[in-house]
Amino acid sequence: MSLKYRRVLLKISGEMLAGEQTYGIQPSVLHNLADEIADVLTMKVEIAIVIGGGNIFRGLAASASGMERASADYMGMLATMLNALALQNALEKKDVPTRVLSAIEMRQLAESYIRRRAIRHLEKKRVVIFAAGTGNPYFTTDTAAALRAMEIGADVIMKGTKVDGIYDADPMTTPTAKRFTELPFLSVLNKSLKVMDATAITLCMDNDLPIIVFNLTSSGNIRKILEGEPIGTIVSKNALVT
Repeated sequence: MSLKYRRVLLKISGEMLAGEQTYGIQPSVLHNLADEIADVLTMKVEIAIVIGGGNIFRGLAASASGMERASADYMGMLATMLNALALQNALEKKDVPTRVLSAIEMRQLAESYIRRRAIRHLEKKRVVIFAAGTGNPYFTTDTAAALRAMEIGADVIMKGTKVDGIYDADPMTTPTAKRFTELPFLSVLNKSLKVMDATAITLCMDNDLPIIVFNLTSSGNIRKILEGEPIGTIVSKNALVT
């Protein structure tokens, strides 16, 4: 079996873990996600994950409500740790060896992030979950995903969402919204498309790291992407607007 990508970084928003709930973690979503990851590991792929914390606490929203931005962002980082530990538990119940690496030192809960250690875990076919973003306020988990992907030498960032790609308008509210099959980085920035924040997009563009935005709730999509099927929308330097 030929794989298009050998080492990938999967970006999951905290809202994905909430499922149909407005807050917290929906166990069935966690269970299904663990099944998907366990399945593709049999393909000898190396998987790292960056997970958000918006299902528990959103630093930017708290900042807008009057909280100091730095404090709000640190609280958001702690929320990502809760999600990372929950996902680790779900994966290890499937006999998937998993390590959580935190950008903020929490020795009782996770290993501290060291780039070479993360790469070694991947080489040993362990799933690596990066928690606490970059460890710095004012940076999102999207930026953390771009940074970690480049540090570990990932072939692609796979951003799992609730929709099947990037649209020119919100498909939930605009039935006529057009889905793109591929986009160049500059078009994402110029059109202000809500894919990842501008810092993350610029970082990927400068380092020629493609991003695939796809529907994570659809079973089998991770495997299909790894096998090279055209799932979702790919954002890359030389892509056409299609």
